[in-house]
Amino acid sequence: MAPGSQAREVCRDEQTEPPAPSAALDSGIRLATLRNKLIRRVAPDRSQSYRRTFQFVFLLLNLWIGGAFYFWVRGIETGTHDRTMLRPAGVEGWLPIAGLMNLKYWLVTGRLPGTHPAAMFLLISFMAIAFLFRKAFCSWLCPVGTVSEYLWRAGRKLFRRNFLLPRWLDIPLRSLKYVLLGFFVWAVANMPAEAIEQFMHSPYGAIADVRMLNFFRYLGMTGGIVLGALVLASVLVQNFWCRYLCPYGALLGLTSLLSPLRIRRAAPACIDCAKCAKACPSALPVDKLITIKSAECTGCLECVAVCPSESALHLSLPLWAKPRGDGRLSPWAVAAGIAVLFFGIVGYARTAGYWNGDVPDYVYRQLVPHANEVEHPLE
Repeated sequence: MAPGSQAREVCRDEQTEPPAPSAALDSGIRLATLRNKLIRRVAPDRSQSYRRTFQFVFLLLNLWIGGAFYFWVRGIETGTHDRTMLRPAGVEGWLPIAGLMNLKYWLVTGRLPGTHPAAMFLLISFMAIAFLFRKAFCSWLCPVGTVSEYLWRAGRKLFRRNFLLPRWLDIPLRSLKYVLLGFFVWAVANMPAEAIEQFMHSPYGAIADVRMLNFFRYLGMTGGIVLGALVLASVLVQNFWCRYLCPYGALLGLTSLLSPLRIRRAAPACIDCAKCAKACPSALPVDKLITIKSAECTGCLECVAVCPSESALHLSLPLWAKPRGDGRLSPWAVAAGIAVLFFGIVGYARTAGYWNGDVPDYVYRQLVPHANEVEHPLE
C-alpha cells in the first residue's frame, strides 16, 4: 500500500480528515502559545470549608444575639424584664451608621462614645479585616452576605443558572452602593462632635436598635414588598444586594483597596481554562488579570479553590513585601487572621469595659415600650 493511501486509511478509521501540514503547524503554535502545561495541584484546597464554617458560626452568633435582644425587649414591654438579663451589645453590629458616627466622635475628641460603643468597635474590626484580607467580612462573616449566597445558589439549582445583567446596566447599578455610602459619609462628616454626642444621647439615638427590631417585627406592606423583591432578585442574580445596594460593603471595598494582599495570577502556570472567572461571585475577569485590584473582590477565595493548576492563582503580598518566601497566604492563615482580628478587637473592648454603653436601665424601661413614638431629633 502506498504511503499516502495508508495515511488516508488511518484517518478514515478515526473518522477525521488529515489536517493540512501548515494548518496543523499553525494550530500547534497557537495551542503552545495560549496554554501552558498543566501541573495539577496535589494538596486539597480547604478555603471553602473554612469559609463556610465561619459563615455558619457567625450566622448562629447573630441569631443568638437577635434572639436575646428580642426577649430583652419583650421583657421590658411586658413588664417581666429580669434585671439579670442584660442587653446584648453585639446587636449594635446592625447599626453601621451609629458606628460611623461614634468613630468620628472618637477621632475628633479622643473620647470613647457612651452610647452604642460596640457599634464602633465592630466597625473597626470589620475595616481592619478588609484592610488586611480584602473585603472578607462580606464573604466570611456577614449574615446578609451568607443568606444572599445561599439564595443565588438555590436559584442556580432551580433555574440551572444565574442571570447576568447587561454591562450597560450592571456598571451604573454597582455605583448605587457608593452613592448611598457617599450620602451617609457626607451627613456624618458635616456633623460636629457635639451634635453627634447630643444625637446619640437623645431618646431616638439611645433606642435606635429597638426601632430597627420593630421595623421587622411590624413589617408593613411596603416593607414586605421591598424585602420580597430583594429576596427574589437575590435568587436570580448573584449577590444582588451586596453587589448593587450595600453601603457597608462599599465602605469595606474602598478600605480593601489599601490592602497589601491581592489575588494574583501567575501567567506561566495558568492554562487559560477560565474556571476562576466563572467561579467569581463578583463577575471579575480573574483569568484576564495578573493582579485583582477591584474593590468588588470579597476575598472569598472561590477562584483559588477551583483553579486546577499548581501555583497559578493565590492570595499573596506584593513583590516589595516579600523579604522571604513567595508571600503567599494559605487558607488557614486567612481564617486565623480573620478570627484574631475580630475576637481580638471585640475581646479588648469587653475586657477594657468599653463594650457596653452607659444608658441606664431605667431609661430603657421608659423608652423601649414607646420606641415607635420617639421622634427623630431633627424632625
